[in-house]
Order: sequence, then C-alpha cells, then structure tokens
Amino acid sequence: MNTSTATREAAIASAVETYDSGRFLTDLDRRVAYRTESQEPSQAKHLHAYLEKEISPLLHRLGFETKLVPNPSDIDAPVLLASRIEDINLPTVVTYGHGDVVRGYDDQWHKGLEPWKIVVDGDRWYGRGIADNKGQHSVNLAALEAVMNARGGKLGFNLKIIMETGEEVDSPGLNQICGAERDFLSGDVFLASDGPRVSAERPTVFLGSRGELNFDLELDLRSGGHHSGNWGGALRNPAVVLSHAIASMVDVNGRILVKGLMPPPISAAVREALSDIELGRDSSAPEVDIDWGEPGLTPAERVLGWNALEVLAFKSGNPDAPVNAIPPTARAHCQLRFVVGTDWENAQNYLDEHLARNGIKHVNVIVKPAVTATRLDLDDPWVKWTLDSIRKTTGKKPALLPNLGGTVPNEIFANTLGLPTVWVPHSYPACSQHAPNEHFLGSVARESLALMAGLWWDLGETALNVISARKRAGTGSA
Repeated sequence: MNTSTATREAAIASAVETYDSGRFLTDLDRRVAYRTESQEPSQAKHLHAYLEKEISPLLHRLGFETKLVPNPSDIDAPVLLASRIEDINLPTVVTYGHGDVVRGYDDQWHKGLEPWKIVVDGDRWYGRGIADNKGQHSVNLAALEAVMNARGGKLGFNLKIIMETGEEVDSPGLNQICGAERDFLSGDVFLASDGPRVSAERPTVFLGSRGELNFDLELDLRSGGHHSGNWGGALRNPAVVLSHAIASMVDVNGRILVKGLMPPPISAAVREALSDIELGRDSSAPEVDIDWGEPGLTPAERVLGWNALEVLAFKSGNPDAPVNAIPPTARAHCQLRFVVGTDWENAQNYLDEHLARNGIKHVNVIVKPAVTATRLDLDDPWVKWTLDSIRKTTGKKPALLPNLGGTVPNEIFANTLGLPTVWVPHSYPACSQHAPNEHFLGSVARESLALMAGLWWDLGETALNVISARKRAGTGSA
C-alpha cells in the first residue's frame, strides 16, 4: 500500500471516528438546538447566533477568514462568507450550506420527540433541520477537518464557503450577495450537500435542479354568493369553470396538455443515467403511481427528466362548512416543476393562449417569479471524478441524477458564479423533511463522513487534472 493510499484511508478513518466516538452527534445536537426558523421573523437573533457563535468559531479554528454579510432583501437573514487560501496556484472549491430551518411545529412531533434536541431511536436521529441542512453541512465540515488533520493542517486546495440563513424562505438576497461577491467567490468547482439520496443505502450525485414556476388561476365573477336553489342553472359557477380550465391543462392521468410547458425530449445521456434509478425503495416512501404522468416514461424519468404540472391548492366557497350558495370566486395555486430546455419565460403567453384556444373565459392567470432549472453536462470531467471517488470509498455504484426533482438555489452557483455544480446529498427520501419528526439516519451519516473525506482528499490530489481535462474538452454547464 503506497503512502498516498494509506493517508487517504487514514483521513477516512479519522472522519468515521468522529461518528463512532460520539463527537459528531454532540456537535450536531448543539447545532440543532439553535431555533433558526427563518419563516419566523422573531427568530432572526438565532440566525445570527448560529453563524456567529457556532459556525464562525469552527471556521476560524480551521484557518478560514470570515465575513458576515447583511441580507440586502427585506428579511434579517445574514450570509456568512468564508475563505481559506493555501496557494493561489491551487484549485479552488466553493461549497455551501444553510443554517436555517422550517418551523418546528413543536406540538406535532411524536411523543418523546422534540424539534430542538436530538433524540436517537435506533438508526434514526430526530430533530428539526437535522436532514435539511444542519446534518448535511456538519458532515462536510467534520470530514474536511479530518482531511486537514491527515495532511498536517493542509488541504491541497483552496476552499470558499457560503452559509446562508434564508434558504427556507427562497434564499432572498443570496443572488445579489453572490453577484456582488463574485470575485471573492470565484473558483473551479462547486461541491455541496442538500436534498435526499435516491434511497438510504445508495450514495447519490446530482448536477443541478428542476426549476420551479408557480402560478395562480383566479375567477372573480360577482360580489357575493347566491342561493343555489334560486339561481342554480342561471349563474356561471366559478368552481366548475376553473375545474375545466385545470382539466384542459393536465389530464386525468397527470399528462401535461399545454404544449408550451413541455420539456425537450429526454436525451440518451439522461435516459442512460436514470436507467437504474428506482423511486420509492424506502419502506416509508409512498407507493408510486405507475400510470401517472407522461406515457412511455419510467417514474424516475418523469421526476428527474421531465416536467410536472401540479395543483397544490384549490378553493371555492367554504369546503369546511359548505352552504347552499353558488360561490362568487374560485382560485387554484398551481406549480410547474421543469427541466433544462423548457421555455418557461413565456409561460404567461402559453397559458393565456391555451385557455383562449379551449374557449375558457374569465380565468385570470397570474404567473409568479420562477427559479431557473440547471444541470451540469453529464459528460463533464467533474462528474466522472466525483463518481469514481465515491465508488473508491464506499465500494458502491453511486446513483447519478441529472438534476434534483426539487429545487435548490443552484441557479445562483451555476449562473451567477459560473461554476460547474456537483451535489452529494446525505439525507434520504423518507426523512420527513419540513414535517414533524424530521430525522437523519446514523448509518447514512457515518457513510457520508467517509465518502466526503474521500472527496476532500481527492480534491487535493487530482483536482488540477480535472481542471485541465475540462479545458481540453471545453465542457461546462447546460
């Protein structure tokens, strides 16, 4: 065994030891205790405290220079930027995490559980934010420190960190901050962790995220309700009209019928990457509806390579206490999750023209600001490098997802900062993220500490080779 391999193994063993000794759990329990609920303005002091009292001291100990940047938006959710430069001639990596969480919903957790203190029950570690995202960035920081110790205080590359506290309220101000700090945050690759693996036992890599476009459908036909016996059959019912409008956009089996909102055909490379991805493998996952969505696609292709048009809320009248009256209004909140290549910028025109073409009047379409879809090319040298490193550490074939089915602020890192983006998640689909009883799997945390130590180590060994390969190939983001 050569010295390089032995030292890599020592770094991995050191990272795993933080789990086995209980130090990782102790650190994570302390972080979970911060009530960093960014959806509650009154908790802003905890957002500051998490960055100033928990994350900054750790980074200073590891040799980082840090600066706390006030959020330029109308929310008090600061962003911590950190930089550790060993040599300007070395590769530079940019990473990310978010310290904020959704509301705790303290009274809705199962008996014996609580959101602000980790409770361990077998392989499950319960606590708010433990999967999204405190556990994930804690894995990365612990593995980073293990590699530094194995290398005698060095990494072999430069590292820059973005730690925000507003992700759960759609990252307001983050794009503006990153644009203003583009020089400070310049680098060769972006490597971070968020979202779930495809299943608990399979390490996963994803290269971007589907975009998100929300829109409302509204009908406001009259000033008040009118008795259904006296007026039924003579007054247009907004709930009926809106139901037909929705049915014209997406059929009874979930297939999108608005041509302009369709994605481009799935490429051979994406289809190949998704060929061995199976959704719903975890025991607590919902049963997949095989006949839902675009015909001819697998469930994985529908979620990760195609678009989905969803109705998230629909209201007309008072469903909880209905009365014998034709309601005056109806409203639906809809969402398009879309992949790269979708002409989402013209969604307003497509929706208006579609309704007019189908003879549906009176429906007002209100399109909200969207989050752009992103995806690194599957043949980018960073992709093969990441998969090889994880396979070397774990002995498993990682799942490669062209993009996450959900949405992370990857547009900022891929487009504003212009970085090739690679994500390695440490959660799993049934973690109850955003719900009561959110949890982390200890077994996944232990394996993730190992594979992240391997990735950090390999960056110091071979990142320059990957950068050279990218220059020769001319690959980039798509």
